[in-house]
Amino acid sequence: MGEAAASPRHLIQPEGFQLSIKLTQLSHGGGCGCKIAPAVLESILSTAREKMVFPHLMVGAETSDDAAVYKLNDQQAIVATTDFFMPIVDDAFDFGRIAATNALSDIYAMGGTPIMALAIVGMPVNVLPVETIRDILQGGESVCHAAGIPIAGGHSIDSPEPIYGLVGLGVVHPDKLKRNCDAQAGDVLVLGKGLGVGILAQAMKKGVLDDAGYQALIASTTKLNTVGARLADLPGVHALTDVTGFGLLGHLLEISKGAKLAARIDIDKVPVIAEARPYAEQGYGPGAIERNQASFGHAVTFAEGVPEWQRRLLADPQTSGGLLVSVAAEHAQAVLAAFHAEGFDYAAIVGGLETGEPGISVG
Repeated sequence: MGEAAASPRHLIQPEGFQLSIKLTQLSHGGGCGCKIAPAVLESILSTAREKMVFPHLMVGAETSDDAAVYKLNDQQAIVATTDFFMPIVDDAFDFGRIAATNALSDIYAMGGTPIMALAIVGMPVNVLPVETIRDILQGGESVCHAAGIPIAGGHSIDSPEPIYGLVGLGVVHPDKLKRNCDAQAGDVLVLGKGLGVGILAQAMKKGVLDDAGYQALIASTTKLNTVGARLADLPGVHALTDVTGFGLLGHLLEISKGAKLAARIDIDKVPVIAEARPYAEQGYGPGAIERNQASFGHAVTFAEGVPEWQRRLLADPQTSGGLLVSVAAEHAQAVLAAFHAEGFDYAAIVGGLETGEPGISVG
């Protein structure tokens, strides 16, 4: 499947040791496809919301945003997030890179800049060789190095399934913070990466993904969403989120509900990773697609003629997916230019927001 060509490192094994179990075989799910379905999560959290008032807590759990934000003073707020999951690929170094990229994305999605991270490590130490575990951690370190931040500590446990991720800490100016609930009627929606990560990952797990598909998977999931901090400086940008485990529909619903607006997706404008499209059309995709679809209920409606593969694609869990931007229509081209300047070639306008009941129409 091309791991050697796509990866900067190989798995390192002790002399005489044969690694017969692939990383993805040690976990019941991989990447952001491991997330609890949106409806189930809402049921769990519905009675567990924070009741105490903290005046400096700018963002908590109430708007389903990507990170918590605490105001320190008029110039600085701390952005805090955590994200971890089980392997989505078998190459240990790539797994570490993907998990770290995904975790830091939450800070960029708030308009912030990361300053440091802590590692979250759970490994079956009697199953995986130390060198493989070390490769996972080094993959995460390489991403943090690219982001210009240290991994300043962390916590590790012996667990039956491999788990890796980060606690990410960042800073943002309080006036540049981007929350889901701040989207406005008349905004257009810009998506920064193509969809299809979950589909590619399942094709890989089934042994049918070719080398080009694997390289496309790695290229998308290890591209840092550093453009988020730049977008926060642009006029007309009202809300940001990153598209991950709930798929494009699930994360757009969070913006729709937070801002109390109706959303629209123009299906033919939604970018798809070129290598993922053939697998999508053949029906590949993780079980999380169906769990996500079941969670949307009547909040999502499709026009007649939208093919099944595109309906599923919109619910495909995107591990380390792209930023979704809600921006005033007159400033949309500046947002696209910012994406393209940083190498996000798939960035495109995919829909908009308008006055109406929260929900999404796809046509």
